[in-house]
Amino acid sequence: MKTIRWGIIGVGDVCEVKSGPGFQKAENSALVAVMRRDAAKAQDFAERHQVPRWYDQAEDFINDPEVDAVYIATPPHVHKRYTLMAAEAGKPVFVEKPMAINFEECQAMVDACNNAGVPLWVAYYRRCLPKFRKIKALVDSGAIGQVRTVSITLRANKTTGPQETWRVNTDVSGGGHFVDVGVHSLDYLDYLLGPIAKVSGYALNQGGHYAAEDNVVTSFVFESGVTGTGSWCFTSEAATDDTVITGTKGILRYATFTGDPIVLTTASGEESIPVEWPAHVHQNLIQTIVDELNGQGQSPSTGESGARTTWVTDQILQSTSS
Repeated sequence: MKTIRWGIIGVGDVCEVKSGPGFQKAENSALVAVMRRDAAKAQDFAERHQVPRWYDQAEDFINDPEVDAVYIATPPHVHKRYTLMAAEAGKPVFVEKPMAINFEECQAMVDACNNAGVPLWVAYYRRCLPKFRKIKALVDSGAIGQVRTVSITLRANKTTGPQETWRVNTDVSGGGHFVDVGVHSLDYLDYLLGPIAKVSGYALNQGGHYAAEDNVVTSFVFESGVTGTGSWCFTSEAATDDTVITGTKGILRYATFTGDPIVLTTASGEESIPVEWPAHVHQNLIQTIVDELNGQGQSPSTGESGARTTWVTDQILQSTSS
């Protein structure tokens, strides 16, 4: 098979362990170039990770003839810009989540890639992690019967330390911590249960530590008729990470952000199912993209699916402001 030569735009923290090494460790994959506007940081990353070339200008990077595909790991406000540039250059695009700052931008990215005839993927890597594949296998096998409803609860303390970062700057990120991390839960449920058709909710700022939302509640209905609720609070010392899927024959419970065991409860009793949590969490998803580029299968996290998740968060934020 052909070795897919990757280039990364925006080599920040996510590239150090979660994603960057995955491009080097996936089969038939190589990381050959990186770009960051801060030339010193681009050079530093390249030297520490043994990447042959580095750039501080996006145009030069994207037009490098030895870069086959582009991974965009910048903050969301420039995802659209770089995606359109890569598409125009005829290069496949893998973009970080959230896909963009709103659904309109996501759709423009999908359209640009479709028009250019290049694929577009989004870094919702839980779709390929062993833990979440096991959950899907259990649901698909009927372990809890027909799924009826799902509930998401996330509590965290995001009030300490420097708060005015891009993650809570709505002009840069599209929202606050809900938009940054809450999307993982919503996207995985899209993969597990299908698209969400209807959604409503409230996004509030209660703590006053930054302008973006820090408390979100929502209810939603999937196209299949399954119902759901979600609550994300980022001003609580009582840390909680709990998703519960209720079916006609049992319940599945799991944490979205840790490698804690899956808990399956049925009439036969309660079973704790241990799971693997890899160091480079993007690597399995990267492998599916490399394989697809080599004509083997399809990656499960596409521009279309990533746009659906942003549509859901948009509906919640817009219903609050309307």
